[in-house]
Amino acid sequence: MISYIRGTLAVMEEDKVIVDVGGVGYGIYMSGRAMGMLPSVGCEVKIHTYLHVKEDIMQLYGFLTRDELAVFRLLIGVSGIGPKGGLGILSALSPDDLRFAVASNDIKAIQAAPGIGKKTAEKLILELKDKLKLEDALEHISGNDVAYAAEVPSANYAEVQSEAVQALVALGYGNTEALRAVKQVELTEDTGVEEVLKQALKKMMF
Repeated sequence: MISYIRGTLAVMEEDKVIVDVGGVGYGIYMSGRAMGMLPSVGCEVKIHTYLHVKEDIMQLYGFLTRDELAVFRLLIGVSGIGPKGGLGILSALSPDDLRFAVASNDIKAIQAAPGIGKKTAEKLILELKDKLKLEDALEHISGNDVAYAAEVPSANYAEVQSEAVQALVALGYGNTEALRAVKQVELTEDTGVEEVLKQALKKMMF
C-alpha cells in the first residue's frame, strides 16, 4: 500500500501528473481542482495516494489532503461510482462542498459532476447521508478557521451555524448556498445567530 508519494513534480498532463522519486516516475491521476492547486513543474510535492487494483490494471489516484482522500474512499464505496467517477465529483465539488450537498439533499450540485445523473446523485446522497452529516460540514474546520476555532466550543459553533442556515433557507435561499455562506462567517464567543445571518447575507450579495 502506497500511502503518499513525495518527490519532484516532473510532468503535468490533462488528468494526471508524474512525480519523480529518486529517478522513478510515478503516474498519478488527480482531480482537476487538485491539479490546479499544485505548484509549478520542478517543485517538490507530497501527494496522498490510493492504489486501485483491478484485474490487470494498477493505477494511482492522488490527493492533496488526507481529508480529500477519505472522501474519495467514501465515494468509490457507493455502487456505480468508480475511481474516475470519484475524481470527477471532486473536480466539481470540494470535500466541504460535497458535505454541504449531501447534508442538504442538493441533487443538482452533485449532478454538476461529469457523468453523474439524477439517480446516481440520489443514491450517493442516500448512501453517504450517515457518513457525511450536516454536523461534519459545519464542524469541518478549514485552515482559515483555525485562528478562531479554538475560541468557540464546537457544539455552540455548530448550533449557531445550523440555526443561521435554517433561517436563510426559510428566506428562500438554497441549502448548499446557505451552508457555504454561513461557514465563511468567523465566530467569536459573542457571535449570535442574528450576526451570523447578517454577515452571511452580505457575503451572498457579492
